[in-house]
Amino acid sequence: MSGNKVHALDVKILDREFRVACPEDEKAELLEAAAYLDKKMVEIRDAGKIASVERIAIMAALNIAHEFLSTRLGSGVDMGEYKRRMQTMQATIDAALADQDKLF
Repeated sequence: MSGNKVHALDVKILDREFRVACPEDEKAELLEAAAYLDKKMVEIRDAGKIASVERIAIMAALNIAHEFLSTRLGSGVDMGEYKRRMQTMQATIDAALADQDKLF
């Protein structure tokens, strides 16, 4: 986050507007996270079993936490490690392609 300015970003979750602080380079990820949370909360609300927004938010948080932990721990896949390995492979491929460009 060094050198990256923080901006206010408006997101809409369950038909309510929220203004949150967000570094410019994380804007897309925050918007994606807000859309995902909104989708989960709308699914819970539309199921009709829970009426209070607070309870809907708690159930959505529990569902998302469960998904996260299942993905990270249940299948034995550490998504952070997977992402780092993919970035390393991409850097290796980029370096190999750059070397090829020098040949021509």
